Amino acid sequence: MRKLVLSVVGLALVASPALAGKYNKAVSVGEKAPAFTGIPAVMGQKDTTIGLDKVNKDDLVVLVFLANHCPVVTAYEDRIIDFANAYKDKGVKIIGVSVNDLDSDRLPAIKERVQEKGYPFVYGYDESQKIGREYGATNTPQFFVLDEDRVIRYMGAMDDSQTESHVTKTYLKDAVDALLKGDSPEVSETRPVGCGVKYTNR
Repeated sequence: MRKLVLSVVGLALVASPALAGKYNKAVSVGEKAPAFTGIPAVMGQKDTTIGLDKVNKDDLVVLVFLANHCPVVTAYEDRIIDFANAYKDKGVKIIGVSVNDLDSDRLPAIKERVQEKGYPFVYGYDESQKIGREYGATNTPQFFVLDEDRVIRYMGAMDDSQTESHVTKTYLKDAVDALLKGDSPEVSETRPVGCGVKYTNR
């Protein structure tokens, strides 16, 4: 009888939906992405706002948490720019956002960085840090790929090495390519790497 009870409990645990991802305490792959709107941002030389409501409903979304001060973001910066340029005409919308409570990561510094590097995507700052908490963002850079229904289909790292010449696995690219073909990503979650996100205690 005890074995039967344990078996039933085990089945119940297997059947229960995950409350969060393997490396994420807030969200999991396969669930609806938290909505956001009205976050102050810059696109090129223009002030704007970012939100899922502003994205074409047929586009995929790549949401990436960034931080100007972070050397790991700096190491990935050119790769992110190249990725954005490669996919901008393929129905993929890149949205960058910072939530760090540091002057170097706030909107004025973001504007300077966008101009300096020529970011080809919108980059905003959420002072409330709400978007970071809702997505469970812990590192920069950290990526979330959302499909046309705004369901999370991939989250984690861009690839498997901070040194571009050492990269052997391109997780983000592979996930986006699979979704553009109508397939499911073979790898849907990886451990995020980079600098820790600086949250306040409020």
